[in-house]
Amino acid sequence: MNNTIRELMERRSVRVFEEKEISPEDREVILLAAVNAPSAGNQQMYRIIDVTDQSIKDRLAVLCDNQPFIATGKMVLVFCGDFRKWYDAFDSAGLSPREVGVGDLILSIEDSMIAAQNAVTAAWSLGIGSCYIGDILENREAIKELLELPDWVFPSTLLVFGYPVKQQLERVKPKRESLEYLVCENTYHRSSAEELFELFRDKQNFPDEAAYKAWLERFYKVKYNSDFSKEMTRSVNGYLKEYK
Repeated sequence: MNNTIRELMERRSVRVFEEKEISPEDREVILLAAVNAPSAGNQQMYRIIDVTDQSIKDRLAVLCDNQPFIATGKMVLVFCGDFRKWYDAFDSAGLSPREVGVGDLILSIEDSMIAAQNAVTAAWSLGIGSCYIGDILENREAIKELLELPDWVFPSTLLVFGYPVKQQLERVKPKRESLEYLVCENTYHRSSAEELFELFRDKQNFPDEAAYKAWLERFYKVKYNSDFSKEMTRSVNGYLKEYK
């Protein structure tokens, strides 16, 4: 197993950081890795907001479901799907661009997330940990105002970086699903109730079906049917109205 594969396998989310700052040189390496990611037609339909203002970090920590560690991150990047720049370029050339649609949105999100993963991988290779924050999708109105996002700029994800404390490096990485449950050959396979039980028992090590159902109920309440999940849906629906 080469170093690249090993680092991809070993990387885990980091939420507690040392006080050590990330050097300007390493910050640039992480950003250069991001912008060298694959992109649809090399259009790079994204924008990266490098948050250096502590007051903005503090506000993001509150808006992103009250997660204080965001404010302590040594590097905070917001990856945005960005079709605004292409629309403005077409418009400035007198091309009368069509209305921006959801297809443009999805492609721009894909571009931004691929770039984000490059940044995560590069950072880990430098000994710098990171954590994805999906809660940037919440509180659309406040986020747009805080980051001055125009229409057709979608905050796909927020990444927090820093050097992991010893405890974060030593904790066990949560088990991922086995290939047999995640990889379908040629066509999609919809899992039966029995297969879903086996899938999650393999991942979570449930002793019996009762424990599995109790875990599902807790997950349903804490994640799927939670207030933050409902707010995320409301907020994303607001973004979608910008696209035709």
